[in-house]
Amino acid sequence: MRLATLKDGSAVVVSKSGIIPFAKLGFTGSMLDLINAGDDELNKLRESLKGIKKDFILAHKTLDAPLKNPPKIVAIGLNYFDHAKESNMEIPKSPLVFAKFNSSITGPTDPIIIPAKITQQVDYEAELGVIIGKRAKNIEKGKALDYVFGYTILNDVSARDIQFPDKQWVRGKSLDTFCPMGPVIVTKDEIPDPQNLELGCSVNGITLQQDNTKNMIFNVAELISQLSFSFTFEPGDIIATGTPSGVGFSRTPPVFLKSGDVVCTWIKGIGEIINPVINQ
Repeated sequence: MRLATLKDGSAVVVSKSGIIPFAKLGFTGSMLDLINAGDDELNKLRESLKGIKKDFILAHKTLDAPLKNPPKIVAIGLNYFDHAKESNMEIPKSPLVFAKFNSSITGPTDPIIIPAKITQQVDYEAELGVIIGKRAKNIEKGKALDYVFGYTILNDVSARDIQFPDKQWVRGKSLDTFCPMGPVIVTKDEIPDPQNLELGCSVNGITLQQDNTKNMIFNVAELISQLSFSFTFEPGDIIATGTPSGVGFSRTPPVFLKSGDVVCTWIKGIGEIINPVINQ
């Protein structure tokens, strides 16, 4: 199933018939409530959907980020071989982990707002987002994908002139609106292999990133397993799995986002998010 959240806060199923609110399918909670409720409620929703005829049509701009209040966002740096190379960094021997604050989350068509007083080097990073479906601690790799609820698109927008001088990445990655997300969560049954997804990013129609998740250094199962031995994943946690090569700071000359740009981040099988850029 393809699940989304509207600007009014209501959670919906996006189907060929249109947009069906969870409430019409017998579930009155939010997206996070559904994730916490577990597989039984998700299966009930799926069964209820079979009896629904045509509903209203989706207007893309009515969508918010599908999950606005995850317990945490766990982000991974340098997780594609070519990106590590273009960054002049050694291939990590274990996942390079940092956090993004929830307050950075914004919707799939909302603006990326550059706080021009503190940054002039804002970069794009197309990433596969993994939504955790149940509590995970000390999970072996072979069972790790059982703990996934679904997948989404996110852009790990980064203020490089904050990130690099700080020598740790949280602040430069967590400015308000620096985590556009959506347009939907695709449940894991529709993406049985998260390591075969084409993804990329364009700015003003020019493709700057294009790769496949098969080129991750640490795949989704490895990330869940290895990190679960360090801390507990909770239902609704998001893993930002890293970005491929082509980011702006590594280009000659560098390409940084500016007011008036339009950023399109896409993953085949999930969709795309399109975010205008404005200065504040």
